Amino acid sequence: MKIVIIGGVAGGASAATRLRRNLEEAEILLVERGSEVSFANCGLPYYLGGVIQERSKLLVTSADNLRRRFRLEVRTRTVAESIDPERRQVALRDLNTDKVSLVDYDALILATGAAPLRPPVEGLGLPGVFPLRNLEDTDRIHAFAAGARHATVVGAGFIGLEMVENLRQRGLQVSLVELSPQVLPPLDREMTRPLSMALRDREVDLHLGDSLTTIEPGLKVRLQSGAEWPTDMVLLGVGVRPESALAAQAGLQIGPRGGVRVDGAMRTSDPHIYAVGDVIEVTDVVTGQPTQIPLAGPANRQGRLAADAIAGRQVAYRGTQGTSIVAVFDKTAACTGASEKWLRAGRVDYRKVYVHPNDHAGYYPGAQAMTLKLLYAPGSGKVLGAQAVGGKGVDKRIDVLAVAIQAGMTVFDLEQLELCYAPPYGSAKDPVNMAGFVAANEMRGEHPQISPDQLSGEEILVDVRSLEEHQRGHIPGSRHIPVDELRSRLKELPADRPLTVYCQVGMRGYLATRILMHNGFEVRNLSGGYLSYQMFQ
Repeated sequence: MKIVIIGGVAGGASAATRLRRNLEEAEILLVERGSEVSFANCGLPYYLGGVIQERSKLLVTSADNLRRRFRLEVRTRTVAESIDPERRQVALRDLNTDKVSLVDYDALILATGAAPLRPPVEGLGLPGVFPLRNLEDTDRIHAFAAGARHATVVGAGFIGLEMVENLRQRGLQVSLVELSPQVLPPLDREMTRPLSMALRDREVDLHLGDSLTTIEPGLKVRLQSGAEWPTDMVLLGVGVRPESALAAQAGLQIGPRGGVRVDGAMRTSDPHIYAVGDVIEVTDVVTGQPTQIPLAGPANRQGRLAADAIAGRQVAYRGTQGTSIVAVFDKTAACTGASEKWLRAGRVDYRKVYVHPNDHAGYYPGAQAMTLKLLYAPGSGKVLGAQAVGGKGVDKRIDVLAVAIQAGMTVFDLEQLELCYAPPYGSAKDPVNMAGFVAANEMRGEHPQISPDQLSGEEILVDVRSLEEHQRGHIPGSRHIPVDELRSRLKELPADRPLTVYCQVGMRGYLATRILMHNGFEVRNLSGGYLSYQMFQ
């Protein structure tokens, strides 16, 4: 059996090694356009910043190692120019010699990945303007940055934010341009406010809701708003598009976003051709809709599944839920499943709650606060998505909630989760439990809630915090009655109009809600309290 794999890195390399473990006698050819067959794509920004000091640390494996250990034929600096599905042949061009050879295959795996988007901007070809896709790009940026004082990063997604942090780590001044009115567009806007604050605290010049229009010779950048400044280098991180031209030329089915369509076994519309990684269209786990989610973890799993399918095993990819995380200086942001904006776009009914717990027991030194947003289905309580931003412990909570989504768990299940606890690591009521408590109480009717973005301005607002907290800042127009005085001051509140109560993070508001409900009032608690309100300002 002859198997050809086009593309290495994550999906292609994992498919190749899995195939060898499954099929000892198969002929396996792995071709890669770059000089390195498999490298840590996600580590590239950290090499630029000096966090990873040795370039060799970025190499996951070498062509020689794959040849020795897995008896693979490996060709680097080689590209596939065309596929003939009828003859089951692929034309390969050696970039060193420019020689083209035709190679037969019984099964073909496409792992061609995705290419950086190039916005319609004049001057993208000027010296000092770089994408960041592979090690060759990284080497050029690394060398160029040695003589730079200022960098402009275009795009505030995961890669863009990592580049900003690492360029500041090198001592460069940085301007960041993002078309969206927020950084990190996959998250809901209110959850990104702490990230914007962290960037500004590190003197990053933020330009949100604006776009790059021109790069002039000498590297002067100009934005749609008219803002302009000189810079030493421009790094593009505005997103990626699937490298699906080869697949389209071969007549394979392509989705509306350019991704190759595959079934659960990673098989394309041609039964002898498979595709994995950033080049394919995936199914969103929550909504069931086709989408593009370029992530290394899913690419690795898809490579394994394609190899198993070729070996004759029954496999089925579950879909992708977009579990992601990024560090922005001292802040961490992570998400899994659907965002609120994605649910709205898909017209999926949902509810949401906010909690602001510490990462571990508050009485133990070093506790750091986080904000956790939970999205769930109103009828069943099924977990649809989650986002968190804070310091330590964000990754742990999103990982737990990622598993909850995979398992089809509900907010009632989150109440009952038994997670490890010791004062340095967590709390007896873990943040995941807390989110479950709040959401489950809302579903039972015990804790009616409203989100800050749902306030109309006509509500009767009651601040149940202390006088000192109220004086430091409050929602305009709110009355002040501390929760400890509430029972004795009920006559101050109108019994014939709905009330909205709030505290700092939601807990005292919950207690006030229960007191008022027991006394016959119609009342809602502001989810996440005053901290959540500030996130929307």
